[in-house]
Amino acid sequence: MTRDATAPPPRRTASGAPRTTPPFVVLLGPDYAGKSSALTELAEHAPAWPIVSLDDGFLGPGHSLIGRLRRNLVGDVLPGLHRDYSTDFMVTLLQTAALHLRDSIERGPPGTPALVDSYYYKILAKCRLAGVDSHPMFDWWRTFPQPRRVIFLEVSAATAWRRCGQGAQANSLEFYGEQPEQTSFEKFQSDLRTVMWEEVRQLPVTVIEEQEQISRTAQKIREAMSHVIW
Repeated sequence: MTRDATAPPPRRTASGAPRTTPPFVVLLGPDYAGKSSALTELAEHAPAWPIVSLDDGFLGPGHSLIGRLRRNLVGDVLPGLHRDYSTDFMVTLLQTAALHLRDSIERGPPGTPALVDSYYYKILAKCRLAGVDSHPMFDWWRTFPQPRRVIFLEVSAATAWRRCGQGAQANSLEFYGEQPEQTSFEKFQSDLRTVMWEEVRQLPVTVIEEQEQISRTAQKIREAMSHVIW
């Protein structure tokens, strides 16, 4: 897999000036690694950086559409994938999420670093595991601004399986097959980790091993952020 060497035309503001992207770091990891909980902990106790995420708690009032689209994806599209909806339709819907993350980064205060939940890396990886190995959208996403660093949260297969309620809370972009079984879940998560690493292999990455407490994970993230050269 290679990134397109042809740079896209510069994006511009409403006034026509070239748009500059504030610096940012991406928090990445498999499903149920604790990213959402860690981001909530950071926002509540140490809001040092703007947090960009698709989670409802981080969406502004003008972006409730993003949450509705995500719920429709999980509730309507994924259960009917390959029957009622094509994989192209799924990718097109996920495109809105990737664009929202990029646009939210660009709307940030100039010079103020942001912490971004997963960015397009996890979205692209899940599309590939769903059978869409290549797509024009992927080529475009890979031209998006890149972070100063990726912070990768590790999680054991046993912990992830427990956190998803032994499959009760898992959606079909978190396991292989029709029903969530531990083996299919763990295989999907292992493959997801591999594909995400492929996407960020050219970037600086800090790995945070699984922690017993969310507060400790948040502290590790703060430490990693403090070492980023802005």
